[in-house]
Amino acid sequence: MTQAPARRSIMMAFIDQAGWGGAELRPLAGDASSRGYVRLVRGAHTAMLMDQPRGAEMAACPPGASESDRRKLGYNAMARLAGPDCRPFAAVSHFLRSQGLSAPDTIAHDYANGFLLIEDLGDGRFADLIMSGQNERPLYETAIDVLAGLHSVRAPEVLPVPGGGDVALLPYDTLAMESEVHLLTEWFYPAATGRTLANDAQLAFSDAWRSALGQLEISEPVVVLRDYHAENLMWLEGRAGASRAGLLDFQDALAGSPAYDLISLTEDARRDVSAELGDAMTDRYVEHRRSLNSQFDEEAFRFAAALLATQRNTKIVGIFARLWKRDGKPRYTQFLPRMWGYLERDLSHPALGDLKGWFDKYIQREYRGTLGN
Repeated sequence: MTQAPARRSIMMAFIDQAGWGGAELRPLAGDASSRGYVRLVRGAHTAMLMDQPRGAEMAACPPGASESDRRKLGYNAMARLAGPDCRPFAAVSHFLRSQGLSAPDTIAHDYANGFLLIEDLGDGRFADLIMSGQNERPLYETAIDVLAGLHSVRAPEVLPVPGGGDVALLPYDTLAMESEVHLLTEWFYPAATGRTLANDAQLAFSDAWRSALGQLEISEPVVVLRDYHAENLMWLEGRAGASRAGLLDFQDALAGSPAYDLISLTEDARRDVSAELGDAMTDRYVEHRRSLNSQFDEEAFRFAAALLATQRNTKIVGIFARLWKRDGKPRYTQFLPRMWGYLERDLSHPALGDLKGWFDKYIQREYRGTLGN
């Protein structure tokens, strides 16, 4: 992790004040975000340092901001991302722990400078365990059990922040979802075709999404973690039930549809999840929800899953193109064929005909592969 000397000095002072002075520092490999992580090792004990520089991203969405305000602030505010603020991570983690789930405990915090010292959940990432030959099904079943339990509770409007104050848990609204899907037309389309999308095609894209998202009904919003997949889940062997799944990377959580995180898990951008496993896990989730709520509307849930799968995967295609063109990270383009495979399956839902028609017209098959780098 490369740091300016002044920031490193602040970080070391924070570590000392947290009682971890003298610990060995082991930086972890970076990801697509602006955050950095360092494992602190002191004898048999470890902790994880989160480094979220306050000026590294655009501003987050203030509670009560109008659509006009959000558009002026930029993408983070429109999509309701946490931005350069580590308080949402601490707040969501505290909430998840209150539900009996395994999110990292906050050991120490310096919110003003963007540092958290949190519990270390180890190295047992679901994705790595599966890659090494471990049976994936018990891992996915536990991940489903986490969601079924979490979704039995209505999303709160605010979350307390450890150490004082609170943060709003904002709705995953239409503006957020529309701003995300427009990443495809802004970044993927020109990268794939070498030209910008014509205005009439852009308007048709917006109209098709507005019509589709207008059909989404959320009677009981739940906490949506937004990046719930095998690289952000840790297997905790010594725990029982749903708490065996350690949860990470949820600072962008919003209140929204219970279908979203299910799709994030079963249509994983970074690893293949077979349709058979995805269907089995969806059935397991539906059975859980029915057992807890006899009024659970399976038909509405399955439509929401198809719609939000299309929305999420459209967004990710755009994000991976942006990571290549803007951030100089071409490795993410290797996942695009998988994303297009998911999208073609998602768009087969009868209620998404207008969206399918748009994709068939403007994103020809020769563009639905790995972009050159």
